[in-house]
Amino acid sequence: MRKVKVQGAAYAALQEQVGELVSFRRDLHAHPEIGFEEKRTAARVVEALKTAGVDEIHTGIGKTGVVAVIEGREKNAARSIGLRADMDALCMIEENDFAWRSTHKGVMHGCGHDGHTAMLVGAARYLAKTRNFAGRAVLIFQPGEEGFAGAKAMIDDGLFERFPVDAVYAMHNWPSLPPGQIGVRGGPVMAAADRFEILIQGRGGHGAHPELTIDPVLVAGHIITAAQSLVSRNVDPVEHAVVSMCSIQAGDPGAYSVIPREARIVGTARSFKIDVQNLLEERLGRLVESVALGLGATATLTYQRNYPATINSETEANFAAEVAEQLVGEANVVRDLPPSMGAEDFSFMLQVRPGAYLRLGQGGQGGCFLHNSRYDFNDEVLPLGAALYASLVERSLPL
Repeated sequence: MRKVKVQGAAYAALQEQVGELVSFRRDLHAHPEIGFEEKRTAARVVEALKTAGVDEIHTGIGKTGVVAVIEGREKNAARSIGLRADMDALCMIEENDFAWRSTHKGVMHGCGHDGHTAMLVGAARYLAKTRNFAGRAVLIFQPGEEGFAGAKAMIDDGLFERFPVDAVYAMHNWPSLPPGQIGVRGGPVMAAADRFEILIQGRGGHGAHPELTIDPVLVAGHIITAAQSLVSRNVDPVEHAVVSMCSIQAGDPGAYSVIPREARIVGTARSFKIDVQNLLEERLGRLVESVALGLGATATLTYQRNYPATINSETEANFAAEVAEQLVGEANVVRDLPPSMGAEDFSFMLQVRPGAYLRLGQGGQGGCFLHNSRYDFNDEVLPLGAALYASLVERSLPL
């Protein structure tokens, strides 16, 4: 790690275990599993938690989720803190050639959830051994973050009724920050993620006689162009919003002279505030119908709200920043890290419990950002991430 002096007993203890944490993380990387299929991953986590000596292990929460409970030196069921790590991988082909590359074709830990899981296992080992806190630590190993809403599945399965917590914390590795830095902010940190699909229906025919058709490809082009005004001419310039048309499908590439009967556009809308989210959905629906009607076609919009915006509570975000400063010093904590237009299903947990979502700097391994086919988690930050998890418990629940 770069020249950042990390303080604290937790980091010192976890630094001694870095070899075991790296082996565990690389084993997960070599055997990635997508949302709600993390059976091997969950089993490896359970095995590691048993070795760590946690007090309780609960499986099958939200299908493949795992929850561990660790009681502090002073038991106090009325005081508890939740720590969450996501376990799932992505449907993508890995192009790395190191020894721990994915052995499952078409599935890859391209976002570092293998590292997040290893860090929380490290925290479990430290907390179960030292128990330097008064109350209860609830460690949440969550399935299906990558588009499956695994956090919501765990909540719907009674997560916080069975394991009540006063606050809940999560972190994500961040290649844009150097190793040893930690980012956090109060308020919005990740955008709401909406998916939309536009179905355009026209009249197919011969490409040499377009006057006899209603061309849905032409309509799609006009809708895509008109949609660029949704943010620039409807959303307050001081707000953040994105509308992206990400896929268009129409006709058969082999049928170069055939105008198809229909076209389909798929895209995403991102925003932080519910009123902006409502506005984008309403205006996009009107635009789609009107443009198609003006060109003689019909079009329908299907709009799906997947993940809400991730909103850190101010108190918990400030507290997490203070804990981070104790570890790496004030100069290495970014308290005003800009929000990302990406999305995160930890947002569901923050809707029902106060808490904070942090960024753990890891640098760009090989120059790669998240979801890159050559991405890999930076093992150097495993002890720091685990120590940060553990320190959040110790500082929240002091003896």
